[in-house]
Amino acid sequence: MNEQQAMNEQHAVQASLQWVPAEDEIQPEIRWRVTWQMFCANKGAVVGLILLSIIILMGLFGPVIYPGDPFKIVAQPFLKPGGIAALGTDFLGRDILTGIIYGARPTLAIAFSATLITAIVGLTVGALAGFFGGKVDSLLMGVTEFFQVLPSLIFAMVVVAVFTPTLLSVVVAIGVTSWTGIARLTRAEFLKLREREFVMGARAVGARDRTIIVRVILPNALPPLIIAMTLQIGICVLFEAALSFLGLSDPNIMTWGRMIGQSRDFFVQAWWTVSFPGLAILLTVLSIALIGDGLNDAYNPKLRGR
Repeated sequence: MNEQQAMNEQHAVQASLQWVPAEDEIQPEIRWRVTWQMFCANKGAVVGLILLSIIILMGLFGPVIYPGDPFKIVAQPFLKPGGIAALGTDFLGRDILTGIIYGARPTLAIAFSATLITAIVGLTVGALAGFFGGKVDSLLMGVTEFFQVLPSLIFAMVVVAVFTPTLLSVVVAIGVTSWTGIARLTRAEFLKLREREFVMGARAVGARDRTIIVRVILPNALPPLIIAMTLQIGICVLFEAALSFLGLSDPNIMTWGRMIGQSRDFFVQAWWTVSFPGLAILLTVLSIALIGDGLNDAYNPKLRGR
């Protein structure tokens, strides 16, 4: 009996994974190829992907290609771009370029890690609320609303201050204050999909709730969630920059927000000390936004004939 139930669940899952929206008559084996082609058709998205790849590679291999210490004084303060320091020096005489290169890795690591926490919490809460409904939905959405009305930046500042500023505390602070949007979107998708024929078919053959949630509904709810989580990375970059700007980051690690915060009083005197780290943040967030726009075009069948 258990073997028969397991086989029935497997057949139901396979059938559900082959489900395609009515607007999109693409066979499962070529769906990802078509999605990639639609993504590449968006020139802005391709530019964003290339730009983000360069930034990630800079964070990974920049310190090897351009070795140095972002905290080391290499020249006189406020040295203009060019010469010894390609992008100039800050108020202490530290190399701006070195700071940007070494700041990419922790900035991106915090953003991606915080987005992972956001995705795990948001998907879990939204999936349970949307699938079970009733009291479970009311309870989980009540918790979601509580976190949603909290001032996110202030709450994150409190979390970081209580647990001392470290990379881990910053990641946790951003993650626990940024999951509500993903949770609400996940709930909406589950409410929309849980009554579809392929889900009812999985129920009819005796599939367990966990199997239906993880292997039947979630794969079909992923497209809008992937877009939202991609854009969430850019939000986390800005969030991290805000905390670092306020001095709520690990003092032993250089980040772009920290560079801006430390040099904000000297912007008029030495514009490059703030402008170049700010430009790094701008390009990172812009590249992620362009990728999100491309994913929206690729996953939204209504936009494919645009």
